[in-house]
Amino acid sequence: MYQKSLILSGKRELKWTKQILPPLEKDEVLVKTIAGAISVGAELPQYMESDRTNASPHYPKETGYESYGEIVAIGEAVEALKIGDRIVAFYGHKDYGIIKADKAIKVPNGIHYSDALLTILSCDAAKGVLKLNPKETDKVLVAGMGTMGLLAVFFLKEFSNLQHVDVLEPNSSRGSIAKMLGANNVFDDLSKSPKDYYAFGLECSAYNEAFKTLQKSVVNNAGICILSDGNKDKFELHPAFFKKELKIVGSSNGWDYKQHSKWYFDKIKKNSFQLRRLFELTISKEELIQCFEDISNGSINPIKVLVVY
Repeated sequence: MYQKSLILSGKRELKWTKQILPPLEKDEVLVKTIAGAISVGAELPQYMESDRTNASPHYPKETGYESYGEIVAIGEAVEALKIGDRIVAFYGHKDYGIIKADKAIKVPNGIHYSDALLTILSCDAAKGVLKLNPKETDKVLVAGMGTMGLLAVFFLKEFSNLQHVDVLEPNSSRGSIAKMLGANNVFDDLSKSPKDYYAFGLECSAYNEAFKTLQKSVVNNAGICILSDGNKDKFELHPAFFKKELKIVGSSNGWDYKQHSKWYFDKIKKNSFQLRRLFELTISKEELIQCFEDISNGSINPIKVLVVY
């Protein structure tokens, strides 16, 4: 059996490669991809060679990481999964993936693949919120309503039960999704954010000016978590950081993907949050290369892209 993979061979140079899949190890499963995603904030800087965290990229690179599919074969030692199960995994833009069985996130019946795919970044956003550990009565400001910012609002409202969450977002469409998820106020201009008001801040914009606004907007001894990759601007500590004796924490990856998915899938089943609205564009796998080019040249600007195989 062959596997087709989307490979980045240089700056803005994507191509599909084909290779024979190796035999399954006893603890592995073979997954046929049904859907995947483009995480624009993370993948576009790699495509454009603009990622500040990787000044000297090496090629070739595999692309993507969020995949949803059906198990079509299992290793002899696999017991927790069976052929036909639907799972979320981290193997990226491929039509088939081989993964360790213990890395698969099993998806319950009744969960649409667009909702299932978001469990990964939802867990990443949750980890940042959990590091701050706000109380229900704390006021929180979130900068940037891309995927991470919107999922942070979702988790703050639905898990932490915060009464007051405000957001910084100039894009009115993204601001409306934040309101749908429970945001109290949407500030479309940084100058509109109140100063010395919030107990915590979450930086999800990747822009230094928004990070500066967070530092001005929180109270003394407050905490700010950086959830964005910081691959657009270089972040700086401004005078407010020292004057207020603020705490800055970073967060990367999820706290526990399987444990989080239990809460996440249960929440999705019980409520209609329309999280799938984060996928503002749906394409086929054959359109992936052109989609990256269209995003990079600014002709389209989706929050997130759903890829159907």
